[in-house]
Amino acid sequence: MIACRIDVLLAERGMGVGECAERVGISPANLAVLKNGRAKAIRFTTLEALCRVLECQPGDLLRYVDNEAASSIPPSPTTTSRSMPASR
Repeated sequence: MIACRIDVLLAERGMGVGECAERVGISPANLAVLKNGRAKAIRFTTLEALCRVLECQPGDLLRYVDNEAASSIPPSPTTTSRSMPASR
């Protein structure tokens, strides 16, 4: 599965979801969907804007986690058990 690390980068930069969403040009709700791992896809233009605003590379935002390993990783403090969709 692909894990999103937006919450980590926001915390490291002391930036809130609202400010980041405004600077990226998406709604706070859509940023929350990405941040909480509920997104099915991300546009390259959104990924590019996130990298520009958070001053990072795409690999800093996204990482691959083996499904078996993912089950042993506790959820981040901002996610709930129902926020991560089951893989198909």
